[in-house]
This record gives sequence, structure tokens and C-alpha cells, in this order.
Amino acid sequence: MPQRQANALKLIHVKVRAVRVGNLSQAALLCANIVGGHTILQIRIHGRGGQGVVTAAEMLSIAAFEQGRHAQAFPSFGSERTGAPVVAFCRIDDKAIRLREPILAPDALIVQDAHLLDQIDVFQGLKPGGYVLINSRHSIAEMGLDEVAAGLPAGHVLTLPATEIAMKHLHRPLPNAVLLGGFAAMTGMISLEAVTYAIDRKFKGEVAERNIAAAAEAHALLVAREEAKT
Repeated sequence: MPQRQANALKLIHVKVRAVRVGNLSQAALLCANIVGGHTILQIRIHGRGGQGVVTAAEMLSIAAFEQGRHAQAFPSFGSERTGAPVVAFCRIDDKAIRLREPILAPDALIVQDAHLLDQIDVFQGLKPGGYVLINSRHSIAEMGLDEVAAGLPAGHVLTLPATEIAMKHLHRPLPNAVLLGGFAAMTGMISLEAVTYAIDRKFKGEVAERNIAAAAEAHALLVAREEAKT
């Protein structure tokens, strides 16, 4: 691991809470699709042009590759102008992935802009037992999402102040890497170390260091929340 990765990870002590089964967390296995006797995880990312939505999907796939899995990442077709709604997809599997169509029934959703909740049905097709991570400083109750949370297992719908964390570390409202750090803590589908590797592949120098630190802080925040409940 490059020294800057090690230094960034030392900034915040973190502990992964997910129980592992092979390359997947036990929780992730519960909501994964079973195709031909093997598991495939499907993640859909919603955001706006300029927020790094496609980059988030690419980093997620790189993180999966780092953990020895097959992965694919691709955007939806449509306007990519700044501020326009954008959707990107990521599939993770133990075998080569031959599916190419958009993800209509995701195992997990990452919402980079909470204002989209008022404009489109981001929850459409979400699998029973799926995960939802939303970029917001407000609680699920404050956002009026209690009904959504009640329909999923406890802890499967969470908010994370990703923009605030990004501003602290990057001085720019780019929440993608931050949300991936939180996603790792929330689901166990990928590890923080794999996220760090992916960030270091997509960015260089100080930009990589700052994104790694932001992702680590997000991971630590969600782990601390979970530990506070016990």
C-alpha cells in the first residue's frame, strides 16, 4: 500500500462490523440475486451531473476487483449537463458478468443528492432487504422516510452528511468517495481498504489523500453510530 494510503487510514481508527462469508458480508448475501448458482450484487447510484456519479460507480467496481471479484460500471444514457439527474450502475459477481442492461432491481441504492427524492422515484425496484444510503445531514425521520425504513431491515436505510465531510477535506461538494466509505461500513459489500485502493487508482497526489481521508471519516462515523446502538 502506498505511504499516503497508510497515513490517511491512520487518521481514523475504524473497525468493520460486517460478518464475512467468503468475499461477501452475510448481510449482503441476504439481498443478493442468485443467478446460475452464484451471487450477483447490483448497485444503482443516483445524483446530478458534476457530482462524480459515474466516477463513484467506477471506483466501486475497482474496489470489487481489488477484492478478487468481477465487476462492471456504466452510466445511464441521457443528459450529463451539470445539475441534471444522472444514474450510474455497478454489478459485482464472483464470475464474469454478461448482463449489460440498466439495473432495475437494485440490491443497494446510493443517493448523492437528497433533493432527487422529491423529483424521481429513486426507490423503484429496490430488492427486499436492500440498502439505501442518502447524502444528507438530516435523519431518516426528519426526511419523512420512516415508512421506507420500516419496510427494510434495521440499519438498511441511513443518511450520511457526505457533502459536509467532502467540504471539510476537499473544499468542494463532491460526495462520491465519502459515500463509498459509508457504503463499505453500512453493507460490508466492499472493504474500506478496497475503497482506498480504488480512490488511489482514480486520483493522484493530494487529491487522492484528501478523498481517502474523507472516505475514512465517513466509514468511522457510520461504524460509531452502529456501536452506539449496542
